[in-house]
Amino acid sequence: MATVNIHEAKTQFSKLVDAAMRGEETLIAKAGKPAAKLVSITPPKVQRKFGTLKGKIKIAKDFDSPLSAEVLAGFEGR
Repeated sequence: MATVNIHEAKTQFSKLVDAAMRGEETLIAKAGKPAAKLVSITPPKVQRKFGTLKGKIKIAKDFDSPLSAEVLAGFEGR
């Protein structure tokens, strides 16, 4: 883990953020004493549950049948 003082952190901020995104941690010190740690944020993993809408959604039997001429004309702006 690298340690930098506040002045250096201000001048090298973009590089330090890039390093954090690569997984590197940086300790920021004030007057030689650790004050903060710069680390990357890992997004929380979303737990997906398959089948949660089972029985709640109905799809018509003619769902994928061709549209009527009248409806098709409406979509095409005729």
